[in-house]
Amino acid sequence: MTRFALLAAVLVAACASTAGLPPERIAQIIASPDRSDADRTNDRRRKPEPLLAFIGPRPGMTVLDVSAGGGYTTELLARAVGPEGKVYGQSPNPTSAQRLADRKKNPALGHIVAVTRAFDDPVPPELVGSLDLVTFMFNYHDMGHMGVDRAKLNRAVFAALKPGGVYVVADHSGRPGTGISESNTLHRIEEAFLRREVEAAGFRLAEEGNFLRNPNDPRDRDTPQPPMPKDEFVLKFVKP
Repeated sequence: MTRFALLAAVLVAACASTAGLPPERIAQIIASPDRSDADRTNDRRRKPEPLLAFIGPRPGMTVLDVSAGGGYTTELLARAVGPEGKVYGQSPNPTSAQRLADRKKNPALGHIVAVTRAFDDPVPPELVGSLDLVTFMFNYHDMGHMGVDRAKLNRAVFAALKPGGVYVVADHSGRPGTGISESNTLHRIEEAFLRREVEAAGFRLAEEGNFLRNPNDPRDRDTPQPPMPKDEFVLKFVKP
């Protein structure tokens, strides 16, 4: 085999190993008749089809959803990885654990595990080095006004992932130069600022998702007026 052919084979294998679910399977997940009306309402702004395609979950994966909240993303990930996988939903709030427990009553979601831990120490020790994927959806900015040690948080995520593991962070976009200063007022964070913090833990930016972008959002208020979708970014980082 020539050097070029060998390189091509390696690239094909790498792409195959990181490929997510096919579009038809994602469509089936979103259309599942046992999803709640509240989640279907959230679909209108969260765009779950391109979101799942971008995140790239696969059957059998072990996943951690940081700041799981009510479990909207946690459930989508659980459906994507299937019963042979496992999805841990983290939050320091016991209320979140109860909401995940309610979702787990669905027989299709029995592989969801609630994790009640602090944000700067979100990973159970037994999971360190075993995760395929970590997600952090639209709440990283809150770590600012909550006083969370974000460097410690990102280092913990880095340690928890396998080599080649993926860390996907989505948030509401702030204006250049604002950093995380508007986390408790406009509920936004500067994209470049977030990227620097995550990369400082050792991650490499692999891909940017633009499916939640809104260039018409002035990004100078919490809810734009007239009402319009917030400009939001989705970043995929990889542990080398």
